[in-house]
Amino acid sequence: MHAIVLSGPVAPDELTVTDVPVPEVRPGWVRIRVKAFGVNESEVTSRKGESGPDFTFPRILGIEGAGIVDAVPEGSSLQPGQTVATMMGGMGRAWDGSHAEYSLVPEGQLIPFETDLPWETVGALPEMFQTAYGSLTTGLGLQPGQTLLIRGGTSTVGLSAATIAKDMGVTVLSTTRSPDRAELLREHGADRPFVDDGSLADRVRELYPGGVDAALELVAGPALPDTLRAVRPGGTVCFTGALSGEWTIPDFSPFAVIPTGVRLTVYGGEATDLPPAVFDRQLRAIAEGRLKPAIANIYHGLGQVPQAHTDLEAGGTPGKHVVVLD
Repeated sequence: MHAIVLSGPVAPDELTVTDVPVPEVRPGWVRIRVKAFGVNESEVTSRKGESGPDFTFPRILGIEGAGIVDAVPEGSSLQPGQTVATMMGGMGRAWDGSHAEYSLVPEGQLIPFETDLPWETVGALPEMFQTAYGSLTTGLGLQPGQTLLIRGGTSTVGLSAATIAKDMGVTVLSTTRSPDRAELLREHGADRPFVDDGSLADRVRELYPGGVDAALELVAGPALPDTLRAVRPGGTVCFTGALSGEWTIPDFSPFAVIPTGVRLTVYGGEATDLPPAVFDRQLRAIAEGRLKPAIANIYHGLGQVPQAHTDLEAGGTPGKHVVVLD
C-alpha cells in the first residue's frame, strides 16, 4: 500500500509517499481502508521531532481518520464494509496512523456510523468534534440556557465547540485576535464575538456582571487568569488547549489565580469519549444544517499531505485541513 512513513524529522516538502506492506489483522485490531483524515498540529509536532516519549520513529503519521472496515479478527463485532471513524489513543504516535491507504486500529476505539455526508466532511470531524464535545460535557458539564466563553474561538476546536454549544441551546461568546474573523465566529454559532487583546474579563462582565457560567480555555498560559476572572462563582473553566504554546504558568499560585468559588478543570479525551450515538447525532445535525464543521481546505491523495502540512503551519485559513483518498 501507499503510505507516508516518517523516519526522522523533516520539512513538509520532504514528506514522501512510500510503498509498505498492508498491515495484517491481529486479535483486537481491525484493518480499515482509509478514506479521509484531518491534518493536525500534533502531526506537525511529530514531523518536527518534537513529540513526547510515546512517539517513535519510523512512524506513519495520522492521529485520526475515517474509512471502511476492510478486515476483522475472529470474534469482532464489526463487519467488513462498515463505515467507521477513529482518533488518538496512540494512533500515529505509538503505532502507525492514518496517513496511508490502510490502517490497523484497536477495535475499541472505532466509532461505527452511517451517513450520506461526503468523506471530506466526515474526515474533518473525529478529533475536533471529540475534543469539543468532551470539553463541553465532561470538562464543563454545560447545560442548555447557560452562557459560555470560548477563549481561542477561531481554532478548529473553538469553532466546533461554538457550533455544538449553540445547538445545545447555550449562549456563546467567542474570541479572536483578528477583527476580520468576527463574522467567521458568528457563522459557527457565536452570539457575541470579542476581539481578544489579552484583557477580556472586564468586557465580559459588562454584559454579564456576575460572570459567565462556563469558559473553554484554548489559549492558556497568560490568558488563563483573565479567563478565570470572567466566570461566576460556581462556574467552571476547562483548560483544553494552549494555542499560546505555554502549557504551564510560572510560579502558579492558586489563591492568586483562581477566584473564590470558580472551578478549574482540564480535558484530554480519547475516542471512547465520543459514543457512537453522539457521533450519529452530530452527523445528522450537520446534514440538517444545525452544526457547521470547520473545514479550511480539502486535498486529494497522499501526495497532497505536504501541502496540507504547509498550509496548516501557515495558519492563514481557520478550520481543519482534510485529505481525501479516492
